[in-house]
Amino acid sequence: MLSVKTTMLKPGETGEREREAEHAEESPQSLRSAARGPPRGGRDSGIFGEEDCPDRSSPDVQRNVKDTGTQAKVALETVEEAQYDFPTDTEEHDEKTNVKNLTATVKVLLMPGGHVMTMAFAIGLSIEEIKHHLAYELKVPLEVLQLSLDGRVVEEHQSLMELGIRPHSSTQMEMSSSDPSSYPLRLLHPPEHDSMPDVITVQVPKEEGVFKEVVVEIKHSCHQKPFLGGYRHRLTGVEYHHASVQALLKKKHDRGVLIYSRSTQVICLQSYVRRWLAQEAVEQLKKERTRRLAWFEMQDRRCKEEKEEQLRDRRNRWMNPQRREDFSLLYHALEKWRTEEEQQINSTLRGAERKVALCSLVEQEMQLIAAIGRHQINVEANNHDKIVRDFLNKSAAPHQWESANGRLLEMDTAEDIRARELKELYNEISLYTVDKQQRLTFLKKLKNNVKEHECQLVWDIIDLIDREIDLMSREIKEHNLEGLRKRICTLFLQYIKTPVFNPKVAKLLKVYKKPSELKHKMFFCHGCHRYLCSADFGSCASGSRSHWCRNCTRLDNIARSRDEDSVYKSILRRLRTDEHRLKTEATIPFLLQVEDIQYLTEKVWASCSALNGSRDLYNLAFARWEHQKDWSPWNCILLCKEETYAHTQVEDIHQAYETTFIQWVEQKHLMARQHFGKNPVMVKYLGFYQDAALGNQFVM
Repeated sequence: MLSVKTTMLKPGETGEREREAEHAEESPQSLRSAARGPPRGGRDSGIFGEEDCPDRSSPDVQRNVKDTGTQAKVALETVEEAQYDFPTDTEEHDEKTNVKNLTATVKVLLMPGGHVMTMAFAIGLSIEEIKHHLAYELKVPLEVLQLSLDGRVVEEHQSLMELGIRPHSSTQMEMSSSDPSSYPLRLLHPPEHDSMPDVITVQVPKEEGVFKEVVVEIKHSCHQKPFLGGYRHRLTGVEYHHASVQALLKKKHDRGVLIYSRSTQVICLQSYVRRWLAQEAVEQLKKERTRRLAWFEMQDRRCKEEKEEQLRDRRNRWMNPQRREDFSLLYHALEKWRTEEEQQINSTLRGAERKVALCSLVEQEMQLIAAIGRHQINVEANNHDKIVRDFLNKSAAPHQWESANGRLLEMDTAEDIRARELKELYNEISLYTVDKQQRLTFLKKLKNNVKEHECQLVWDIIDLIDREIDLMSREIKEHNLEGLRKRICTLFLQYIKTPVFNPKVAKLLKVYKKPSELKHKMFFCHGCHRYLCSADFGSCASGSRSHWCRNCTRLDNIARSRDEDSVYKSILRRLRTDEHRLKTEATIPFLLQVEDIQYLTEKVWASCSALNGSRDLYNLAFARWEHQKDWSPWNCILLCKEETYAHTQVEDIHQAYETTFIQWVEQKHLMARQHFGKNPVMVKYLGFYQDAALGNQFVM
């Protein structure tokens, strides 16, 4: 145990302190050092021989160090409380005049034992008064004590100030006994081996930038603290004991009621357990709330990012169209602009001015259509070479498969070698920048390769080759031969795509053109008046087939309505992805076409969300109306993407939604059943839904 006090002895106070000590149960101990030998670096240590020091890594020493840190903290708190007892400015002036009251640290070396006692004395005290205090501490007569400073015995009438000791300084004096056999000088208390000094000097702030030094004494006590139990580390075996405190426990008032009975303790334990369970439940709710809020935030951020990505993709398609869908988007924007301009002209102009404005609008529209057409031609020309190269690479690729040990094996057949030879020959013929002699070599090589077969296509290729050779011999300029060379490349590409000459391409062609296989798959197009394969015509889930081929339908859309269906393709793609994740055997979403989704969105659900009425098509999606059943046009609902998750969490729609809303949704489902029930393929999926609908109509 450590106690902290400030020792300031003034002249004439030695006798008074001795009289006070006689009435005390235990005499107060002045500031002393328990170490052996003179101080080194602010720490008292032995100089006349090292004593056995306990291992500071042991558990007992660790506990002592922890207790010492706690007691030092108490000492500092005592110093902080003492700063409010400083004298006022008038007292400070008196203190400056009376320098004798200031203290200094004196380390007394006991000879010949080598022990050191550290104390704080007022510099006005005489050596005689200091001897009185030391005789009382050591329990020896005053007459046998001798003090010396720097090897010189000091006289009793001299004071510390007269010996040259300054205030708040530190000095060392030697003390010996004139009768060491009868009165040896030794400490009455055993030394304590720790790192805590006996006296510390603390700077206490008084004013701004002004500090006052206060000497604080740390009292070492040999009091043995009680053992309060602890625990042992299972891996290292180190024991940790519970620490006791120096402060006394506050005595509780006796209320006359027995509060430490078994029933009372059980009740207390139950209350603690209930409080712990309640805290755990609250923490769990907080974690779930945090996780749910984080999930909602993530969903909102994902929806925003998805919408921004859609808008960014739409803007890129406007600025740099590359596909047919991109050009359809341009024509749709053109039609929207033309409609707005026409409405403005009709609402603001009349008569001849209106006709002039409409004619100017038509001219601007023609210029924009021509610009879009030129850009489309350039894009198709740029993509043609890439498409041809990809086709040739696929046809010349070898057969590949993975072995049991994970290695990739390749094998070339006769068909692969033939396709690779034709590919290399096409690459050579496509080079227009070679010299004349090398060009003649490529043409002769091509002629020798194709003349193995006799047909009209081969004769046309040979005729064009002979014509180019003849023109080259007449020194015709290169740019005049570009058209002829392109014709040779086109016919040779047609030669490569013929399965008779290149069997490998049979697997890459969309339709293998054999009359026997195309007999029942050809249909007449009322637009271009040609017989085309069924794959060139569009179809829908309603069962009706279009009388126009896809190309004619696209041209008619560009010339007339200029509709754009990329948003409905996106809705259909999302629907198929969601249903495939819920059920891999989903069928109906993959039977529907873009036209069917457009009909469901525009005609059945009026292109708006069923809950909040939002008309942003890029933020709408189809979901199941009843989650226990598969998705179908008569079991769906159109919602915003943010609403789909909340709807999927509904277990019973009759409890979550009002009756009026449920009846309104069922009317939408009846409209969908009537429309898609015309298709024989969709009838088998109606099941009892169609019977129920017919029964309802009969009752009505």
